[in-house]
Amino acid sequence: MYGKTPTYNLKAVVQETGLTPATIHAWERRYSLFKPSRSPGGHRLFSEDEINLLKWLVARKNEGLSISQAVELWRSRADPFQVQIEVHSFPQPVIVSAEGTLDQLRKTWLAACLDFDEPMAEMAMAKALAIATPEVVCIQMLQKGLAELGEGWYAGKVSVQQEHFASALVARRLNALFSIAPTPTRPGRLLAACPPGEDHDLSLLMLAFILRWRGWELIYLGADVSLDHLDATLQAISPQLVLSVAQTLPGAASLSMLAEMVNERSILLAYGGGIFNRIVDLSGHIRGHFLGRQFDMAPQAIEQLLTYRPPQPPPLPLPATYAATLEGFREKEAFIVSRVRQLLQTSPIDLRYIEVANANFASAVVSALALGDIHFLDHSSEWLNGLLENYGMPTAFAVQYYIAFQQAVQEQLGLQAQPILQWLDRFSNEN
Repeated sequence: MYGKTPTYNLKAVVQETGLTPATIHAWERRYSLFKPSRSPGGHRLFSEDEINLLKWLVARKNEGLSISQAVELWRSRADPFQVQIEVHSFPQPVIVSAEGTLDQLRKTWLAACLDFDEPMAEMAMAKALAIATPEVVCIQMLQKGLAELGEGWYAGKVSVQQEHFASALVARRLNALFSIAPTPTRPGRLLAACPPGEDHDLSLLMLAFILRWRGWELIYLGADVSLDHLDATLQAISPQLVLSVAQTLPGAASLSMLAEMVNERSILLAYGGGIFNRIVDLSGHIRGHFLGRQFDMAPQAIEQLLTYRPPQPPPLPLPATYAATLEGFREKEAFIVSRVRQLLQTSPIDLRYIEVANANFASAVVSALALGDIHFLDHSSEWLNGLLENYGMPTAFAVQYYIAFQQAVQEQLGLQAQPILQWLDRFSNEN
């Protein structure tokens, strides 16, 4: 417990904080942070809490904040003077004992999000920002918290509304922190954009925020960025590096198109995302520099790319068989999914799940073909099987769905769809 008793004179405060007396007076007067007591002889006395506050503000300035930004961040906490201020570990991003504390705060934040309790969620986040830097809070609280919510949705324990509520809180917090980020100090610009159809941009926003706080000028375009005018944007911005992310197989297919455009202009592309953790070989099909499977290591990987500037990855031509199958499937996709619906109309599978399966699996087929490996569908089938099981549907129904899909593809495309039909043969053998 830090002392609140006024004990230390101004000379001791100067020695402890490294601040000049003039600076201490100016901060005290300008921001009304505290009001020092006086000794019987009229000398100003400070408590240990007040000294630790000054040290905390100095640490924030050393990280790049202005003093006004540091004070605003301090005041954003639920109860600034009742939250322990640890100063000895700075400039380390988090105190030694904070990891367990952040785990507890993340649990509190998650529980509040599930209860739609915004004040409690915001209080947990404010307390986290009091004991750790924004970068660590992003990784330990926001990124891990959202991942747990996503797993809960997949398991049928978290609703879409709960996940959207939490995502909205995270986006608002990140945008608020963005607004008080230090002025960029490093040369050049970075551009961050999700590929077309990729709506899950929070991990990219977190990464962009971390890089901004590390001194990079970063232009953030957000989710689902069309390629129509991207070339003109690249010309106008002239970025040293383009950052992107994909969380789904269709997102990875769109990312491959974005990568081709960026590479044509001889600009570095760096990317990551959850889908690359789930499909290990997928990163070899994107013409760019993979940032790895650990979010917290991505900023260092980006700085290495900007320092050493490795050569452009070689082009990745699509096999002729895949190109022909992809063209045919896109042309007949509407007829195929309609026929699947017709074939399953008397089955015990709920129509809602048939629609979910059609939307996800047809998109996955297009993506696997566009990426040049039909076996990427293995992940999609495992995902669909797990989703049905978690929502109380036997996996045998998924086999019925794939058999119906195979029949519809055979009727509409015949041998032109050989890669798809060969992959689907496994389910005919199971039946």
